[in-house]
Amino acid sequence: LHPSESINLLHCLNELNDGSLVEEIQQSLRSGRLSTDELSPAQWSALVFILLSSEEDLKEFDLKKYSASEEALLKLLPVVEASSKALLSCCGLSERSCGALSSVLSSQSSSLTHLDLSHNELQDSGVKRLSLGLESPHCKLEALSLSGCLVSEEGCASLVSAVRSKSSHLRELDLSYNHPGDSGVKELSAAVEDPHCSLETLRLSGWCLVSEEGCASLVSAVRSKSSHLRELDLSYNHPGDSGVKELSAAVEDPHCSLETLRLSGCGLSERSCGALSSLLSSQSSSLTHLDLSNNDLQDSGVKRLSLGLESPHCKLEALSLSGCLVSEEGCASLVSAVRSKSSHLRELDLSYNHPGDSGVKELSAAVEDPHCSLETLRF
Repeated sequence: LHPSESINLLHCLNELNDGSLVEEIQQSLRSGRLSTDELSPAQWSALVFILLSSEEDLKEFDLKKYSASEEALLKLLPVVEASSKALLSCCGLSERSCGALSSVLSSQSSSLTHLDLSHNELQDSGVKRLSLGLESPHCKLEALSLSGCLVSEEGCASLVSAVRSKSSHLRELDLSYNHPGDSGVKELSAAVEDPHCSLETLRLSGWCLVSEEGCASLVSAVRSKSSHLRELDLSYNHPGDSGVKELSAAVEDPHCSLETLRLSGCGLSERSCGALSSLLSSQSSSLTHLDLSNNDLQDSGVKRLSLGLESPHCKLEALSLSGCLVSEEGCASLVSAVRSKSSHLRELDLSYNHPGDSGVKELSAAVEDPHCSLETLRF
């Protein structure tokens, strides 16, 4: 029997109160002793039937609960199609899975809005096949993670037409820990500028080989009137101080709607802090979350940044300076910013620094100030 015929048969048996096969699988699930290696085709169909009847599983389907394998995915495909969110990370999936998932995405009956395929060796060939489904007018996907999937510039090129599609609902794309390089980022940036593109979050963190050149492409996208981009993650790339200077100027643009910028571990120095300080004090900036962790900003950089934080135009709500070589001196310059009447800062991360007892004392006293709006302070 075809799997769909088996499932229909189980529906009939269930209505006739003969659910012995379903009950057997349910007992195994309850006891935590379900071994998918030993399931017969009929038992697989029973498992699909059970999962399709479970509201909880259909809200968020996690393949690893059953078997982190390609074979299991292919057998449980009807459950993926009926689910809102599918977690398929680290499941040993390949191009073959992408073909099957592409069919799910282009199915008119698919409910899938969130798909996590991170850390599978899909490669460019797999992403190409997946993109065919993403381009379908029936695709409802809003969030896609391809982090660590061995995607290069070629894979990015196939995603671009999907992202540019008039019918696309994709709001969030994670390409972290891949190798798109500056050329791949250039193509993605052009897509973000397209009026049909609805991307709001783009993650390119983790050695995606983005340099100052790639950063320049993103500057144009961020400045574009038609861009919907709200969050950009460039952590652990090499935009350089000059790239960040250009990016900061773009975020100041009245057309820019960026609210979250992540630049952790980008080799930034005090020079970047000057440009970012100007951005924070800009009346037209929408930035509310800034991650500068793991950069050698030092006290001199934090001093320059604090000038922007003190501005009455600063809208920042969360700032991470974790691992930025900040000492007591840098903490002292943050105190006046935190105490400012106009400050919106709710969260400040200073972990993995050297504030010393005196720096901790000063900031703790600032938190007690009635003007201080800090809710989370990490040392």
